[in-house]
Amino acid sequence: MPGSIKVVLTSPRVAPGLLTRAGWQVFTDADQIGASAGPERPDVQALIGSGLVLQQIVGSVDEQWAWLTSAASEGSDVAWLVGEDGEPALLRVIADELSRDPRPEYEVEIVHGSYDVPGARLIDLVRVMDRLRRVCPWDQEQTHESLAKYLLEETYETLEAIDSGDYVHLREELGDLLFQAIFHSRIAEEIDPDDDGFSIDDVAGDLVEKLIRRHPHVFADVTVADAAAVEANWESIKATEKQRTSVLEGIPLALPALALADKVLGRAAKVLPADLPAVEATDDATRIGTALLDLVRQARALGVDPEQALRTTTHHLATQIRTTESS
Repeated sequence: MPGSIKVVLTSPRVAPGLLTRAGWQVFTDADQIGASAGPERPDVQALIGSGLVLQQIVGSVDEQWAWLTSAASEGSDVAWLVGEDGEPALLRVIADELSRDPRPEYEVEIVHGSYDVPGARLIDLVRVMDRLRRVCPWDQEQTHESLAKYLLEETYETLEAIDSGDYVHLREELGDLLFQAIFHSRIAEEIDPDDDGFSIDDVAGDLVEKLIRRHPHVFADVTVADAAAVEANWESIKATEKQRTSVLEGIPLALPALALADKVLGRAAKVLPADLPAVEATDDATRIGTALLDLVRQARALGVDPEQALRTTTHHLATQIRTTESS
């Protein structure tokens, strides 16, 4: 009686022992288990640790397939643990086998042993970044300071993608921005923890804790009426955490002028009267500056982001210019 071949696909981004029930069942029911990888691989270790016996089948794809078909033809139920790269060449051989006529007498089945969880590809990104830092001469030379200009460029390119409404472009730019966060974290990982070194896991862990702390209406028993109350809660919790001596502390002075004015006015509202007299204009620059600041104050009163408003209007002007030039 012919046996069967069951090929188990697993994700390298899922802990080795976390196979699906179907995956474990395939291996426990098999008469023989094969894999191209040796015992140094974590998922192989997980199977061996559970008491199963695996055979490492070295050689070409054809030789591996020959081992599988020979065992199945002789009546064995044989399982194959697919490698981390997905072994596409072997899967193509299997697809060809399943499409030929007549079909082989033994059963051939592909089983999913594990699935990626949301965010799993970030593990791949960490691995790639680690390799780049160890092997690539350019990546090895970079520092926080040398990368600063790229972080700024990628931020503006991401904003441009948002303005364009092109989600394909936005997806790409968010990836570039994420790469900057991963790169800086990888550099910091080389610093001794006693000297404030940290890893991407530390960054992610801090962020998770912060989000939980500042969303007590989600993760605790605080009740809020609306989004404004959420924002007020956030600022209150943040103030308690930071223990700042000035309302202006923490505002990056390198912000674009309109965004900086918006931030400063928002903080100023906590300590200054609303009817504070305007700065007396003694020259054209001060007069224009005061007028712009007043426009920002009006934008805040209307709930408009002045930086984005000017950006959008300028883009419209640029479109008109290009249209005129092409006509």
